[in-house]
Amino acid sequence: MDANQIAISVCGVSKRYEKVVALNDVHLEVRKGEVFGLLGRNGAGKTTLIEVMEGLRQADQGRVSVLGFDPVRNLDAIKERIGVQLQASSFFRKLRVIEVLQQFHSYYARKADIEKLLELVMLLEKRESFIGDLSGGQRQRLAVALAMINEPEIIFLDEPTTGLDASIRRQLWHTIGEIKKAGATVLLTTHYIEEAERLCDRVCVLEAGRIIALGTPAELVAGVRGGSAKIYLQTARPLDLANLDKIRTVEASVKGDANYVLEARNTGPALVELINFIEAQHNELLQLQITRASLEDVFIELTGKEIE
Repeated sequence: MDANQIAISVCGVSKRYEKVVALNDVHLEVRKGEVFGLLGRNGAGKTTLIEVMEGLRQADQGRVSVLGFDPVRNLDAIKERIGVQLQASSFFRKLRVIEVLQQFHSYYARKADIEKLLELVMLLEKRESFIGDLSGGQRQRLAVALAMINEPEIIFLDEPTTGLDASIRRQLWHTIGEIKKAGATVLLTTHYIEEAERLCDRVCVLEAGRIIALGTPAELVAGVRGGSAKIYLQTARPLDLANLDKIRTVEASVKGDANYVLEARNTGPALVELINFIEAQHNELLQLQITRASLEDVFIELTGKEIE
């Protein structure tokens, strides 16, 4: 890929804390203008990796380039061009929202429009509120606004929706989508499967400091059991499915109604074959449900564990 299209390059990065290996020979590239997700369980190395990229931690070995600069040696060169939302943020409770934004606004040469930022993160009606009066979700949205106060080219969001309820989480998803539309690169760490599937152009799955998968959500899902879909089927009487060409039987229970879990790679022809087969047997179709593999299936297949 053209080097001008690379926002972040990580080459052979490792990091150890005494006996704990946090990162182990990590290689990846983040493209300009994409939402790139770091997905993994707690302790997988996501926060360490993002802090190395931000220049907050120095790797024990390997190279990192952010917009062409080493984030440790050239932090002054990149701090005007990146925005950072840390996993935990703390604000003085007696300041108003607008005062905090104005304070951070004064630190940078590049300055975003504060009123537009408030509108983007849905805090316009809270501009005069004290920090101490904000809910957890509102404080999190304020942290995202502060990460954008300098109109950054790259925005680092470290688990921005952790601990938020579903409705607030979706509001932040909308904000992240708007950030991408504005042309910024977003690097997002998360342990929410749905969040990674919904927001990310590409996903890197971390486990014990190593990359165990990297690609678009569709590419990763396609690799799970050959990209097969599951078909949940219930019929009035048992079926002999052994001779079907396009369908594999995974589970069968014929106590009372006949219940089956089937797999099919190409669902269209498989369903045609299945329905014709049921009709030919003069059987009654009681229930039919199709589910495709998800990133959660990818994670479980790769690690043998559900994400926390």
